[in-house]
Amino acid sequence: MSTSSVPPEWLLEAETSLRADLPGWFTQFAPPSAAKRRSAVLMLVAAGEEGHDIVLTERSGSLRSHASQVSFPGGKLDPGETPIEAALRETWEEVGAEPAGIDVVGSFPDLWLSPSQNAVTPVIGWWREPGTLRVVDPGEVARVERIPVADLVDPANRFMVKGPSGFTGPGFEVADLFVWGFTAQLLSVLLDASGLSQPWDEEVRRRLPWRFVRQYLTGTGGRLPTTR
Repeated sequence: MSTSSVPPEWLLEAETSLRADLPGWFTQFAPPSAAKRRSAVLMLVAAGEEGHDIVLTERSGSLRSHASQVSFPGGKLDPGETPIEAALRETWEEVGAEPAGIDVVGSFPDLWLSPSQNAVTPVIGWWREPGTLRVVDPGEVARVERIPVADLVDPANRFMVKGPSGFTGPGFEVADLFVWGFTAQLLSVLLDASGLSQPWDEEVRRRLPWRFVRQYLTGTGGRLPTTR
C-alpha cells in the first residue's frame, strides 16, 4: 500500500476524539428520535500536493434553498439506504468521485436542520484513489474544489460571522469561497477533533455577503444551525 493510500492518523482519530468530548453543538441540535427526513454529507479528505485536501462544493445559484452556499457533497437518503451509502452515492452523482476509491473511516453524530426538518449524518471519508473532480449536475453544483487543510487552519482565513437571523459561528474564506453556517461549523469541529486547529482570533468579525442575506430575507435560503 502506497503512502498516499493510507489515511492520516488525525483523520482516523477524529470520530473517537470528538465523541469523547462532544461539543455542545451536537447536543443542542440533536435530531428527534422519529425524524422522517434524513440526509448525509461526506467530509472527503485526500492526499494533496502538500499535505491533505478537503473536498468542498459551491451549490448552484438556481437552487430554491441554500443557493450558492458552500457545502460538503451529500443529499437525502433514498429508501433503504444507510447514511454511508447515501453520502457515497451523492458524492459520485455530484462531483464524480468513485465510491470504490473511498474508504469510510467514521462519522459524527446526527445533526438536526430544523428549517428543513432534516436529520443529517456527517460521514468521514478518505479518498484512497483520487480521480478528477467535476461538476456532474450543474443544476445542483456550480463548482467543486479540493481545499488544502493548511489553508483552512491558517488563522488569516478564519473569522466569526453573524448570520441573518442573529446567530454567530465560525467562518472561512478560501479559494474565493465564503464558508459559513452548517458547513463551516462541521469544518471547525473536524479540525478541532483532529488536533489540527491553530490558534486564531475569534474576535475577528466578518459580514455575511449580501447574496446570502438576500436569500434569507426573500425566503429563498434556509437558516442553518450554529453555536451562538
